[in-house]
Amino acid sequence: MRKGLLVLLTFVCIGMETAAAAEPKDDVFKGKLFAPNVILENQSELSLSKQQFTDIRKAVVEVQANVAEHEWDVREAYQNIMGELDKSPIDEQQVLEHVGAALRAENEVKKLQVAMLIRLKNLLTEDQIAYLKSVRN
Repeated sequence: MRKGLLVLLTFVCIGMETAAAAEPKDDVFKGKLFAPNVILENQSELSLSKQQFTDIRKAVVEVQANVAEHEWDVREAYQNIMGELDKSPIDEQQVLEHVGAALRAENEVKKLQVAMLIRLKNLLTEDQIAYLKSVRN
């Protein structure tokens, strides 16, 4: 049983690392949303207004603060998992509860990031969106 839980935990951790590493490379939104760095790299070509720049910065800073809070939750959950795995016998239900907490926190991070991307797109004009789509293709 302990070996099975270790394998599960390993797959969960590997899956999260793979997903995190793949996010910048894979455009799951197929060019429909734009990361803040893409917008800022093209800031002069987009002729962002001062208000747009301020609103973009505000959206990014807000998400960073919220993401940091959830990252603490993820770390805490994994520390709890590791503590449970040191016990003998391992309380499977307790470990799975901690795994669930970690996955919920990670899910919240992803939701916050998508919400930010939507806010950023909504701050752009149709011409700015068209330009960003053209540089992505």
